[in-house]
Amino acid sequence: MQHEEITSLLGDQAEYLLQHVCLKIPKDMLTTPSGDHVQKVFTQSDRSAAVQKNLDRLYKTGRLANTGYLSIFPVDQGIEHTAAYSFYENPLFFDPEMVLKMAHEGGCNGVASTLGVLGLVAKKYADTVPFILKVNHNELLTYPTKHDQVVFASVRQAQEMGAAGVGATIYFGSPESDRQLVEIARIFEAAHQVGLFTILWCYPRNERFSMSGHDYNGAVDVTAQANHLGVTIQADIIKQKLPNALRAFPDLNFSMRDEAMYERLLTNHPIDLVRYQVAHCYMGKIDLINSGGEAQGESDLQEAVRTAVINKRGGGAGLIMGRKVFKRSFEEGMQILHAVQDVYLDQQITVA
Repeated sequence: MQHEEITSLLGDQAEYLLQHVCLKIPKDMLTTPSGDHVQKVFTQSDRSAAVQKNLDRLYKTGRLANTGYLSIFPVDQGIEHTAAYSFYENPLFFDPEMVLKMAHEGGCNGVASTLGVLGLVAKKYADTVPFILKVNHNELLTYPTKHDQVVFASVRQAQEMGAAGVGATIYFGSPESDRQLVEIARIFEAAHQVGLFTILWCYPRNERFSMSGHDYNGAVDVTAQANHLGVTIQADIIKQKLPNALRAFPDLNFSMRDEAMYERLLTNHPIDLVRYQVAHCYMGKIDLINSGGEAQGESDLQEAVRTAVINKRGGGAGLIMGRKVFKRSFEEGMQILHAVQDVYLDQQITVA
């Protein structure tokens, strides 16, 4: 996809998104994505040579190889959202091989999925596209429904199948978050000890964060602080949803805040909101990848490109996008992956 096509998809938001300059947290304060990201950030860290090698492999795979940007294909929704609900529009994705085929042929840097999916095709694909084993999930067979991340897999299993890294979710703000935080901190420590990198899904989740018709689970201050907790337990990459402009701390009257922190660091421009998230990831030294969001139908391509532009210009390092891909035909899904990757390959789209 050429620059003109990307601009066309942005429609009347093209100038708003492509000409914006971040003034509150300027880009020269950031560590921005680059081809030598692993060497620049982790050489002086406590990450072992084996962890750095696996990270390097991730950043050197697929269409975005050696750019510092990431396109990851995640399919754990068979557990997280139930399998039939996730795959009824494209039943081929019940088959683990289709997940790996899409990640490989779609030019992704890596694939994130469950123990069952990755384990069943490990000997065929583990050397082809970097595996990220998602070790915990929210299952939906408990009645009444509860929201909790339960450990399904181990670091040993990830290592034995040939995975390059492990991924996990913490529902920050939930009643179970303290237990999840301890569990995942230990799992990440164990992963680093055997040379695997770590990705954390930093998702705020609390029923009381939704009130008066507003969803504060996606508020910029809550999501950014979740990121900061994630890098604190040594996530090598942070996954987060695009933030909304709501400010949960003052509106819900909790946590530590000062109006000055919003005035000095934020505007309501979507690129500035992502910049705020990136700042909470050690000023970009730990890469932020945003999620691709729900499948909406005909607008999916346009929305995916818009999200990629916002992430890239905000200082983020890519997208991890599943539902907009596997809910479509194989060819259409691959087209959306490539369109997103083209945003990161487009040298006319720069960090704001």
